[in-house]
Amino acid sequence: MSVARRRLAHLDPRWGVPVVLAVWLLLWVLLRGHATLALDTASLTSVHLRLNELNDAIGASRNSNPVFVYFLNDIRAAIDAFVTFIQHLISRPSADRPVPQIGWLGVVAIATTLAYGFGNWRVAMLTAAGFVLFGLQGLWQESMDTLALTLATVLLTVLFGLPLGVWAGVNRRVDAVVTPVLDFMQTMPSYVYLAPLALFFLIGPASAVIATFIYAIPPIIRITAHGIRDVDESTVEAARAMGSTRWQILTRVQLPMAKRTIVVGLNQTIMAALSMVTIAALIAAPGVGQTIIRALTTLKVGVAFNAGLAIVVMAIVLDRTTTAASQRARTHRTGRRLAVLALTVGTVVCVYLSHTYVWAATFPGTAPDLGGSIISAVDSATNWVQLHLAGVTGAFKDVISYGLLNPLQAVLAEGPWYLTGSAMVLLSLLLGGRVAGLVTAGCAGLIAALGVWYDAMFTLAATLVATVIVMALGVVVGVWMARSAAADRVIRPVLDAGQTMPAFVYLVPFLGLFGASRLTAITAAVVYAAPAAIKLVADAVRGVPHAAVEAATASGSTTWQIITKVQLPMARRGLALAANQGIIYVLSMVVVGGLVGAGALGYDVVAGFAQISQFGKGLAAGAAIVLLGVLLDRTARAAANRTGRAHH
Repeated sequence: MSVARRRLAHLDPRWGVPVVLAVWLLLWVLLRGHATLALDTASLTSVHLRLNELNDAIGASRNSNPVFVYFLNDIRAAIDAFVTFIQHLISRPSADRPVPQIGWLGVVAIATTLAYGFGNWRVAMLTAAGFVLFGLQGLWQESMDTLALTLATVLLTVLFGLPLGVWAGVNRRVDAVVTPVLDFMQTMPSYVYLAPLALFFLIGPASAVIATFIYAIPPIIRITAHGIRDVDESTVEAARAMGSTRWQILTRVQLPMAKRTIVVGLNQTIMAALSMVTIAALIAAPGVGQTIIRALTTLKVGVAFNAGLAIVVMAIVLDRTTTAASQRARTHRTGRRLAVLALTVGTVVCVYLSHTYVWAATFPGTAPDLGGSIISAVDSATNWVQLHLAGVTGAFKDVISYGLLNPLQAVLAEGPWYLTGSAMVLLSLLLGGRVAGLVTAGCAGLIAALGVWYDAMFTLAATLVATVIVMALGVVVGVWMARSAAADRVIRPVLDAGQTMPAFVYLVPFLGLFGASRLTAITAAVVYAAPAAIKLVADAVRGVPHAAVEAATASGSTTWQIITKVQLPMARRGLALAANQGIIYVLSMVVVGGLVGAGALGYDVVAGFAQISQFGKGLAAGAAIVLLGVLLDRTARAAANRTGRAHH
């Protein structure tokens, strides 16, 4: 057995992969249409029916089972009360008031003062303009509901995540336990948290906050731990030599020196929370996300764009404020006390006015209807595009659909499930090794058992097609950025800005271009995933030793030869990591595309929320998404590690 394993471990993918693909295609031609496990949209398997029964049983025992009565119901009530308190503070009427405790004028003043306190005048003015824009768009209450949920989640995330991150930073054993859990949490598309949490906590703000908490907590734990560990060891040793206790070293040395990194972690957590709060509208989370979902499902592109713009503005404001805070953590500026004092006094006055007077509490109805103008303009532009550019968009859709998507979809979904599954296992074995093959076998078997194999293969096909396009963009643009400092200076800020936008927002422009179709989801997935892949490729190529490039240049190699024979081969591991991240981002977005005609697993999840009879199938689809994510992630990681070992 050991000899066989060693031989298997040393199989060369360069000939093994083509052989597996050739045999797979030959058998597919012979067996096409058999044992595909295809299922009609309304059909349910025994697994789905049992999950429906589980849902009914949990619902029936919600007020009698001790786990609910003494634990889960209390958690739900506490979180609901916390969110309601913040909503009554800034967005919703209180019990004894027709308006919130702090009206629009007070909220704008508080946000502006905080932005200046953490940043500078530019950030403060951006924040003030952004918050006023929410009102001009006709989305003041929706925006404040989204902000309330985001604030509630971030406060809970910091309360639990920051201490855990510090603990992981000072204790290697804790870090070793926490890291695999965080890795798993970050590989799961945001969609999949919703169904199981709705099962136990019902739909509403509590489930939304818990789902967002789970999705947003990994960055602050991981980055805080990194910041603590990254503190110069000589400084820690000097403090220890002076007789400082472990607590004094932590509070007076490690935390102050890691402050900037910790704020970066907070920034990432806030961005993740805002993104997830928007998606959590699928389980009745209040806010702008509700407007976007209704607009997407009814194909109202103008309404979706207006609401998406509000989310983008909020993301930019929160990102710039926390980014400025991280920069000030490193270089403290003086001479600001008078300005901060004046802003604070003005804020107190504005809060009083907004608490006392209706004109300062409710955003003025006489303000310009900017939202209506945006909706009208976008609808007109959409109609023009669909009328005059239908030939271009149709041709692009046909190239992607008939040239890439349909053939791959047919191979994955229209052959026997056991043939496709076996081929996937063998490819994982060749590319990633024995562990990757075992993980793929387990995931594929569970997907088949869940009764959503056919839909999972549709989702997998779209994911792979989008990933190929992402990697093509990643290599072309990443190499350009790595070889040109000017290109890097221009492109990198655009990529950074793209990574701050929530996933839903990417669907809107492509819905206007391509209508409700699979291509809308695939194109949005490419744009969503490309920034991470491009930056990873650029950094990997830039990391190639300069001496190797100079040696190739001195030997007379052309630019093309240097790129293809030196830089890309030596950056192989970075390229594999870029592919790994691209796959995870793409899968997340392709699933969200179920709202705009992408179908497959994404549609199954949405249908599970909308129709009680489909809940079991939606839950199974969510589990299948997790399994696909694990399968793709582990295979890509193993391939990256194997590539790195082979290179070295």
